[in-house]
Amino acid sequence: MTETSISLRRAQTLATTAADGMARSEPETDRDEAVAQLYETHWLGMVRLAGLMLGDRPSAEDVVQDSFAELYRRWDKVRDRSKVVTYLRSTVLNRSRNVIRRRQLALRRKPLYEPPVWSAESEAVLGEDRREVLVALNKLPARRREVLILRYFVDLSDAQIAQTLGIAEGTVRSAAHHGLATLAKILKGESR
Repeated sequence: MTETSISLRRAQTLATTAADGMARSEPETDRDEAVAQLYETHWLGMVRLAGLMLGDRPSAEDVVQDSFAELYRRWDKVRDRSKVVTYLRSTVLNRSRNVIRRRQLALRRKPLYEPPVWSAESEAVLGEDRREVLVALNKLPARRREVLILRYFVDLSDAQIAQTLGIAEGTVRSAAHHGLATLAKILKGESR
Protein backbone atom coordinates (compact mmCIF):
# COMPACT_ATOMS: atom_id res chain seq x y z
CA MET A 1 0.00 0.00 0.00
CA THR A 2 1.47 3.37 -0.97
CA GLU A 3 1.56 6.44 1.23
CA THR A 4 -0.97 8.07 -1.07
CA SER A 5 -3.48 5.24 -0.67
CA ILE A 6 -2.92 5.21 3.11
CA SER A 7 -3.49 8.96 3.23
CA LEU A 8 -6.55 8.62 1.02
CA ARG A 9 -7.93 5.80 3.16
CA ARG A 10 -7.26 7.81 6.32
CA ALA A 11 -8.96 10.89 4.86
CA GLN A 12 -11.98 8.83 3.80
CA THR A 13 -12.23 7.24 7.24
CA LEU A 14 -11.99 10.60 9.01
CA ALA A 15 -14.50 12.18 6.64
CA THR A 16 -16.98 9.35 7.12
CA THR A 17 -16.76 9.38 10.90
CA ALA A 18 -16.86 13.18 11.05
CA ALA A 19 -19.99 13.14 8.93
CA ASP A 20 -21.55 10.78 11.45
CA GLY A 21 -20.58 13.18 14.21
CA MET A 22 -18.07 10.79 15.72
CA ALA A 23 -14.48 11.71 14.91
CA ARG A 24 -12.10 8.80 15.51
CA SER A 25 -9.27 9.13 17.95
CA GLU A 26 -5.68 9.12 16.69
CA PRO A 27 -4.71 5.76 18.30
CA GLU A 28 -7.72 4.08 16.71
CA THR A 29 -6.74 5.42 13.29
CA ASP A 30 -3.16 4.22 13.84
CA ARG A 31 -4.49 0.75 14.67
CA ASP A 32 -6.60 0.75 11.50
CA GLU A 33 -3.62 1.68 9.35
CA ALA A 34 -1.22 -0.74 11.06
CA VAL A 35 -3.54 -3.73 10.81
CA ALA A 36 -4.47 -2.85 7.22
CA GLN A 37 -0.78 -2.70 6.31
CA LEU A 38 -0.12 -6.04 8.04
CA TYR A 39 -3.09 -7.54 6.24
CA GLU A 40 -1.84 -6.45 2.82
CA THR A 41 1.70 -7.59 3.54
CA HIS A 42 1.12 -10.91 5.33
CA TRP A 43 -2.34 -12.19 4.38
CA LEU A 44 -1.20 -14.50 1.59
CA GLY A 45 1.65 -16.00 3.63
CA MET A 46 -0.67 -16.63 6.56
CA VAL A 47 -3.24 -18.28 4.28
CA ARG A 48 -0.51 -20.52 2.89
CA LEU A 49 0.56 -21.46 6.42
CA ALA A 50 -2.99 -22.26 7.50
CA GLY A 51 -3.64 -24.05 4.21
CA LEU A 52 -0.69 -26.34 4.79
CA MET A 53 -1.94 -27.09 8.28
CA LEU A 54 -5.57 -27.63 7.33
CA GLY A 55 -5.44 -28.92 3.77
CA ASP A 56 -8.12 -26.64 2.31
CA ARG A 57 -8.11 -22.99 1.35
CA PRO A 58 -11.59 -21.92 2.57
CA SER A 59 -10.82 -23.07 6.13
CA ALA A 60 -7.40 -21.46 5.91
CA GLU A 61 -8.90 -18.12 4.83
CA ASP A 62 -11.41 -18.28 7.70
CA VAL A 63 -8.64 -18.94 10.22
CA VAL A 64 -6.53 -16.06 8.89
CA GLN A 65 -9.47 -13.67 8.82
CA ASP A 66 -10.33 -14.55 12.43
CA SER A 67 -6.66 -14.09 13.40
CA PHE A 68 -6.53 -10.60 11.90
CA ALA A 69 -9.82 -9.71 13.60
CA GLU A 70 -8.39 -10.85 16.93
CA LEU A 71 -5.22 -8.84 16.33
CA TYR A 72 -7.36 -5.78 15.59
CA ARG A 73 -9.40 -6.27 18.80
CA ARG A 74 -6.29 -6.79 20.93
CA TRP A 75 -4.07 -4.16 19.28
CA ASP A 76 -3.85 -2.05 22.43
CA LYS A 77 -2.60 -5.08 24.39
CA VAL A 78 0.31 -5.79 22.02
CA ARG A 79 3.35 -4.55 23.93
CA ASP A 80 6.13 -5.11 21.40
CA ARG A 81 5.01 -4.00 17.94
CA SER A 82 8.13 -5.54 16.39
CA LYS A 83 6.77 -9.00 17.25
CA VAL A 84 3.30 -8.51 15.75
CA VAL A 85 4.00 -10.84 12.81
CA THR A 86 5.19 -13.57 15.20
CA TYR A 87 2.06 -13.03 17.30
CA LEU A 88 -0.09 -13.24 14.19
CA ARG A 89 1.67 -16.40 12.98
CA SER A 90 1.17 -18.01 16.41
CA THR A 91 -2.49 -17.06 16.36
CA VAL A 92 -2.91 -18.64 12.90
CA LEU A 93 -1.20 -21.83 14.11
CA ASN A 94 -3.30 -22.00 17.27
CA ARG A 95 -6.53 -21.44 15.39
CA SER A 96 -5.50 -24.08 12.83
CA ARG A 97 -4.86 -26.52 15.67
CA ASN A 98 -8.34 -25.77 17.02
CA VAL A 99 -9.89 -26.53 13.63
CA ILE A 100 -7.95 -29.80 13.46
CA ARG A 101 -9.13 -30.72 16.98
CA ARG A 102 -12.75 -29.98 16.07
CA ARG A 103 -12.42 -32.09 12.92
CA GLN A 104 -10.94 -34.98 14.91
CA LEU A 105 -13.73 -34.72 17.47
CA ALA A 106 -16.32 -34.76 14.69
CA LEU A 107 -14.71 -37.87 13.21
CA ARG A 108 -14.94 -39.66 16.54
CA ARG A 109 -18.63 -38.87 16.88
CA LYS A 110 -19.71 -39.64 13.32
CA PRO A 111 -19.16 -42.69 11.16
CA LEU A 112 -15.91 -42.56 9.21
CA TYR A 113 -16.10 -41.04 5.78
CA GLU A 114 -13.72 -40.66 2.90
CA PRO A 115 -11.64 -37.49 3.14
CA PRO A 116 -12.31 -34.85 0.49
CA VAL A 117 -10.67 -35.62 -2.83
CA TRP A 118 -8.19 -33.11 -4.14
CA SER A 119 -9.75 -31.04 -6.86
CA ALA A 120 -8.61 -31.50 -10.45
CA GLU A 121 -7.26 -27.96 -10.46
CA SER A 122 -5.24 -28.57 -7.30
CA GLU A 123 -3.76 -31.78 -8.63
CA ALA A 124 -2.81 -30.11 -11.90
CA VAL A 125 -1.14 -27.25 -10.07
CA LEU A 126 0.52 -29.19 -7.30
CA GLY A 127 1.54 -32.24 -9.26
CA GLU A 128 1.51 -35.79 -8.00
CA ASP A 129 4.81 -35.62 -6.11
CA ARG A 130 3.89 -32.55 -4.13
CA ARG A 131 0.47 -33.99 -3.30
CA GLU A 132 2.11 -37.13 -1.95
CA VAL A 133 4.41 -35.03 0.23
CA LEU A 134 1.46 -33.05 1.60
CA VAL A 135 -0.48 -36.24 2.33
CA ALA A 136 2.56 -37.75 4.05
CA LEU A 137 3.10 -34.51 5.97
CA ASN A 138 -0.41 -34.79 7.41
CA LYS A 139 0.48 -38.22 8.81
CA LEU A 140 3.24 -36.77 11.02
CA PRO A 141 2.70 -35.92 14.69
CA ALA A 142 1.53 -32.32 15.15
CA ARG A 143 4.80 -30.81 16.50
CA ARG A 144 6.93 -32.34 13.76
CA ARG A 145 4.45 -31.32 11.06
CA GLU A 146 4.33 -27.73 12.34
CA VAL A 147 8.12 -27.45 12.51
CA LEU A 148 8.56 -28.80 8.97
CA ILE A 149 5.84 -26.51 7.57
CA LEU A 150 7.34 -23.45 9.25
CA ARG A 151 10.87 -24.36 8.15
CA TYR A 152 10.36 -25.49 4.57
CA PHE A 153 7.11 -23.87 3.44
CA VAL A 154 7.16 -20.60 5.41
CA ASP A 155 11.00 -20.42 5.36
CA LEU A 156 11.53 -19.45 9.00
CA SER A 157 14.78 -19.89 10.90
CA ASP A 158 15.03 -22.22 13.90
CA ALA A 159 14.92 -19.20 16.23
CA GLN A 160 11.75 -17.86 14.58
CA ILE A 161 10.11 -21.28 14.71
CA ALA A 162 11.02 -21.63 18.39
CA GLN A 163 9.55 -18.21 19.13
CA THR A 164 6.38 -18.92 17.14
CA LEU A 165 5.74 -22.31 18.77
CA GLY A 166 7.03 -21.32 22.21
CA ILE A 167 9.65 -24.10 22.34
CA ALA A 168 13.45 -24.29 22.55
CA GLU A 169 15.60 -24.12 19.42
CA GLY A 170 17.01 -27.56 20.23
CA THR A 171 13.49 -28.94 20.24
CA VAL A 172 12.93 -27.37 16.82
CA ARG A 173 16.05 -29.03 15.40
CA SER A 174 15.15 -32.38 16.97
CA ALA A 175 11.56 -32.25 15.72
CA ALA A 176 12.77 -31.32 12.22
CA HIS A 177 15.30 -34.16 12.17
CA HIS A 178 12.82 -36.78 13.37
CA GLY A 179 10.07 -35.34 11.18
CA LEU A 180 12.20 -35.59 8.04
CA ALA A 181 13.21 -39.17 8.91
CA THR A 182 9.58 -40.19 9.45
CA LEU A 183 8.50 -38.35 6.30
CA ALA A 184 11.12 -40.22 4.27
CA LYS A 185 9.86 -43.57 5.64
CA ILE A 186 6.25 -42.68 4.84
CA LEU A 187 7.15 -41.63 1.29
CA LYS A 188 9.12 -44.85 0.74
CA GLY A 189 6.07 -46.82 1.83
CA GLU A 190 7.40 -48.01 5.18
CA SER A 191 5.42 -47.72 8.38
CA ARG A 192 6.33 -45.17 11.06
